[in-house]
Amino acid sequence: MTEPVEVTALAINVTIPEELRWTDVRRGQEFVLQTLNVRLLPDGRLGVKAYGRPSSGGRAGYVPFPVPDDPRFTALVEAAASRAGALWAGHRGVAG
Repeated sequence: MTEPVEVTALAINVTIPEELRWTDVRRGQEFVLQTLNVRLLPDGRLGVKAYGRPSSGGRAGYVPFPVPDDPRFTALVEAAASRAGALWAGHRGVAG
């Protein structure tokens, strides 16, 4: 392929370690935040949202939550992005 390939999104999901999980309320329902979705923004910075499950169990819609402004989350997101970059760089082609 001689033309540049346009990549429109790069995103990874990262499990939030138990000790960093928290709860938040949306639409009257409490959620335990368990996963971060990290996106590489066009300017090279990382965008991040948290997702989780209702504390009472069951399922709920895919509801994003802001991530606390905490250096532990910054370190987790940056480490995950670096790890994902290494994994992408080492890919072995399309699985058949």
